[in-house]
Amino acid sequence: MQADDLSGFALTSAAPAKINLALHVIGQRGDGHHLLESLVTFADLGDRVGLAPAEADRFTVSGRFSQDLATTAQGRDGNLVLRARDLLRSELTGRGESAGPVHLHLEKNLPIASGIGGGSADAAATLKGLLALWEASIAPEGLNKLALQLGADVPMCLEGRTLIARGIGEVITPLPALPSFAIVLANPLVAISTPVIFRTLARKANPPLVLPQGIETTEEWLSALAGMRNDLEPPARALEPSIEHVSDALSAAGADLVRMSGSGATCFGLFRSDEEAAAAARRISAAHAGWYVLASRSSGKRG
Repeated sequence: MQADDLSGFALTSAAPAKINLALHVIGQRGDGHHLLESLVTFADLGDRVGLAPAEADRFTVSGRFSQDLATTAQGRDGNLVLRARDLLRSELTGRGESAGPVHLHLEKNLPIASGIGGGSADAAATLKGLLALWEASIAPEGLNKLALQLGADVPMCLEGRTLIARGIGEVITPLPALPSFAIVLANPLVAISTPVIFRTLARKANPPLVLPQGIETTEEWLSALAGMRNDLEPPARALEPSIEHVSDALSAAGADLVRMSGSGATCFGLFRSDEEAAAAARRISAAHAGWYVLASRSSGKRG
């Protein structure tokens, strides 16, 4: 199925890439989960989920990275689109509500295990799309609890706008003051295991995220962001040297700020304009044909 075939579905739900502009690891709970403080934004591009009523449940895939997908819901590595469907259906039918068969189609444009929340975004898009398709509603608190069962990043992907995420990712504070940035994402198409990165993190209790007060301009925010960090970047770089090459390529292309997102290996560069970002993406793609490169615009306040 081609991407333009999504026009035949009853609904299309966007699953934008999630970008950790900063990610501070500030502790660890007794159950092993790490305590985070993260400044999060979203690209205006990513995966898409098509939804339509069907005689029986059906799942199809397309897109550049569809060949790497699990196509069943079984196990911890089961496809998050299907796990989201099953979890939401169980919740609704348990309340006596209808949740009939559905054809779900995932257009997988984002690389897998790349630090930009592709699977979590897919799950969030599925939850939102199915609620609309099934004409159902769940209170935000209850929906977030369901989302958290699918993964720590799913609640923030449900939010889908600039925010601060705390705890294990479930305590969310919208951040409307954060500006929108011209951004380039680049990934060497090397999958990174988030659990492995956390296990190799030498220091679990690092200084917290300190948000600037009273700033508004993009310049001021770029300066503030430069003082933040991603605590997962050093162990990720140690495990996967290609992350340094990606970071260097973004810097050489003129980015004002370069940092790794999440547990990697995707890095992002912030640029002064959409034109500069597009030119940088073309330059990097020409030099590194095997990489994933995307010029986009992040969520946030337009100046």
